[in-house]
Amino acid sequence: MSINTPKREPKPANESVPTAPPPAPRLLRSGLIVSVMTFLSRILGLVRDVAIAALVGAGAAADVFLFANKIPNFLRRLFAEGAFAQAFVPVLTEYHRGKSLDETRLLLARVAGTLGTLVGVVTLLAVIFSPVVAALFGMGWFMDWLQGGEQADKFELASLLLKITFPYLFFITLTALAGASLNVLGRFGVAAFTPVLLNVSVIVAALWLAPMLERPEIGLALGVFFGGIVQFLFQLPFLKQAGLLVMPKWGWNDPGVVKIRTLMIPALFGVSVSQINLLLDTVIASFLVTGSISWLYYADRLLEFPLGLFGIAIATVILPALSARHVDQSLEKFQQTLDWGVRMVVMLGLPAMAALFVLAEPMILVLFERGSFTPNDAALSSYALMAYATGLLSFMLVKVLATGFFSRQDTKRPVKYGIIAMAANMVMNIVLAIPFGYVGLALATALSGTVNAALLGIVLYREGVLLLSSQTRRFIVQVALATLVMVVVLLWWLPASAEWIAAHFWQRTRWLMALIVAGGVTYVLSWFLFGGRLRAIRAH
Repeated sequence: MSINTPKREPKPANESVPTAPPPAPRLLRSGLIVSVMTFLSRILGLVRDVAIAALVGAGAAADVFLFANKIPNFLRRLFAEGAFAQAFVPVLTEYHRGKSLDETRLLLARVAGTLGTLVGVVTLLAVIFSPVVAALFGMGWFMDWLQGGEQADKFELASLLLKITFPYLFFITLTALAGASLNVLGRFGVAAFTPVLLNVSVIVAALWLAPMLERPEIGLALGVFFGGIVQFLFQLPFLKQAGLLVMPKWGWNDPGVVKIRTLMIPALFGVSVSQINLLLDTVIASFLVTGSISWLYYADRLLEFPLGLFGIAIATVILPALSARHVDQSLEKFQQTLDWGVRMVVMLGLPAMAALFVLAEPMILVLFERGSFTPNDAALSSYALMAYATGLLSFMLVKVLATGFFSRQDTKRPVKYGIIAMAANMVMNIVLAIPFGYVGLALATALSGTVNAALLGIVLYREGVLLLSSQTRRFIVQVALATLVMVVVLLWWLPASAEWIAAHFWQRTRWLMALIVAGGVTYVLSWFLFGGRLRAIRAH
């Protein structure tokens, strides 16, 4: 494989240059920083979901709010964790390492101005035409509204809530731009911490604002709106400190902007297929029994915890490093960095996947079963979580393997594989939803993620970019055996479902914490017993 490098322009000697991306030995430390910040965010995210579940349960109001929150949130993931970051970071790294600081700042100004204008227009149109958006993604509710059916009010409420939640997209897009810029400089903590502020905003709304309103779901939507504003304002001082706070300028034809948008358009599919599949699940779920969207949502939230904590965190820290290796034409270091990313994903993702599957119902009972959220809701949501969990490792691998393409500014092939996976998901949605309902939708999403990960991995391996060294293959076997021992221990100690339902909250919590600790200790000890060593998780 050849790694082509653009011709560099020398930087003026008297010019101050931002900090370089972290070298490989610091990848583990950077990953830990992002994981700790993400852990804090995910914990507060669970607190947020607990408050939402207690307030609106899994009924019609919950379905509509979660629907209105999911659409702009889906676009947020494309920009904050997907297409935008994957297209922007390699180009900014190229400017940062090969051009002057003034040129880098000008690129940021033009990206901010162009992206902000386009997303602002999209946001405004979505607010004005929110009934059209609600009809498009909530087709089941819309058809019921046309026929004067029982779910007609869901469509009307969804149209209203979208007017409140959609402006979140504008602010979070600019927040994503700021966070990606700081990540290129190796300052990962700020962007990883920022989502905490959204969770705090929604929690405040759920506890104090929503209960005062006749329709509490409107208060939750306002919490999302203000959360977007707070996240954006929080980033500004850090950008200024880094010397990257610039006045936005329109720059559609700027060479850097052209390269970013050229990479970004196909990347919208390439790295975010799992999110598109989840959105398709929502469309189909609008035709299913009331509660389907909510059961899928709460299951997805628990899935997102390890996915964000490990998969997205690892992908975040290796993307700037891989982009730098590409610019430096260092194939060996590129291979080593990607190989390390795969090892870390397997080490963390495989046991997390198994634990989510085994402990699905206990976790949902402990976290959500209170107020309007019943034990029956917990059982039904746990089935979706078990189905989603089968694809967790694949989802995490997609995040990491996609960086092997995007860091080399290759977005065409990931989109090809993403479209194949998405087509497979659509077919499996129809096939599996008929006999299994909403659980079939979750299972189809997991299977399509596996298809996507397999396609990405096979191509990278054949091209010699994905190393899969003998050390890594041995490592995977050790992790698999340790995970198997952990599952046996969990199943042996796991109380029956009826005991979980009969137990009070603190008894459930003690049981769950004991199982998690026992599973974690068993996994780590077993890994060492099967030959695992700390040097295997150190980046080269």
